[in-house]
Amino acid sequence: MIALENTDQLSLVNFMSPEELLRWAWENHGERAAIFTSFQNTGCVIMDIAHKVAPKLRVITVDTLRLPPETYELMDALEIKYDIKIERFSPNPERLAQMVKNHGEFLFFDSKEKQEFCCAIRKVEPNKRALDSVDVWITGLRRDQSKGRMLTPKAAEVNQDGRKIIKLCPLIDWTEEQVSSYISEQELPYNRLYDLGYTSIGCVICSTPTLPHEDKRAGRWRWWNHLDADNHKECGIHLGGSGI
Repeated sequence: MIALENTDQLSLVNFMSPEELLRWAWENHGERAAIFTSFQNTGCVIMDIAHKVAPKLRVITVDTLRLPPETYELMDALEIKYDIKIERFSPNPERLAQMVKNHGEFLFFDSKEKQEFCCAIRKVEPNKRALDSVDVWITGLRRDQSKGRMLTPKAAEVNQDGRKIIKLCPLIDWTEEQVSSYISEQELPYNRLYDLGYTSIGCVICSTPTLPHEDKRAGRWRWWNHLDADNHKECGIHLGGSGI
């Protein structure tokens, strides 16, 4: 067993294959490790690999209550395929109602600050509640997803509300082509919005298709692209929250 007590051991985990990393997470942390996914293609691949090497790993998602129908359909299909129950964390009803009362249903169009606030209420806060239940946070981040993710490590210790947890990105160095090939070869369920030109899928209004020349996250909050030429666009889950 490996305990991540120093930098050398953390470096060792960084050299593991996806299969080794997921098996290690389960064997060393059991139910305190979980796959966090929004059901992008990368998350589907991680779930499939985990099913083969660590089938009891928990699967957690944040249901913002505004996901596309295609995402909910995919969640149902994956639960059937792997005979699992996906744990769903949703926004606090009172916080959500107060936000809508104060700023309106479509506040994310008003300003970048309000868009980040909406993400904080619908995504970041539920994600923090989910993280309280784990010591190992397994994500679908990849370096080719955006310029802001190019330096993301495969394994790192991160601070979560004053507590150190391990954040793992099993497919961090995979390309979009590798992910797509795996989906095709293994005949996995996937979000059908990819067939319509989407390259990053979140809430139903805040995700749009992208053009071939665009950054993979250019379709997220597209109306703010002029404020973020480098597409360092995050909802806050991987950066820290926002508030108004």
